[in-house]
Amino acid sequence: MKRWNLLSLAMLMVASPVFADMRHKITTSAQLSVDAAYSSTNRAASTYSLTGNNITPSVTAGGSTTSGKIGGLNLSSLSAGVPALVHTDKAVTTAGSAFSMTESYQAGDSTPSAPTVSSGVVGSLPILSGTTVTGSGGVAGNLAGTSLSSGVVTITAGGAGTTAVGQTVVESVVD
Repeated sequence: MKRWNLLSLAMLMVASPVFADMRHKITTSAQLSVDAAYSSTNRAASTYSLTGNNITPSVTAGGSTTSGKIGGLNLSSLSAGVPALVHTDKAVTTAGSAFSMTESYQAGDSTPSAPTVSSGVVGSLPILSGTTVTGSGGVAGNLAGTSLSSGVVTITAGGAGTTAVGQTVVESVVD
């Protein structure tokens, strides 16, 4: 038996060592964001058209009349971004004959002032003919976050339009 104990003790001393690599990593993060206020819209354009049969158009400008011309939009004369209209005179070409005429004019939207943002809120927007998309934005309020090396993340909720994300990743690898 003594021999067996000595043999066991000798085998323990001769055993080969085990080699292993070990990695341990803790990563913490806190991400805080507050939405920005925004608005987007399109202004309507000014348009003018004239169509017809058996009609002779003319334009009088500066005391002179020019036959065969139609009026339209005077881009040299803008008022708040809207061009002035040049009037078209119309006369039936052949008296007693049938005639038709269609004239249309749409005044475009004037140039609005820029909306103001106060405490993350858009107070008022201009009313335009196009589609308006608005996001009121967020208010930070008490929004806060901490990320400690111990792996502890704390988040304090903010006001409307805020986002807070806390994350801890623990990685242990034995090769």
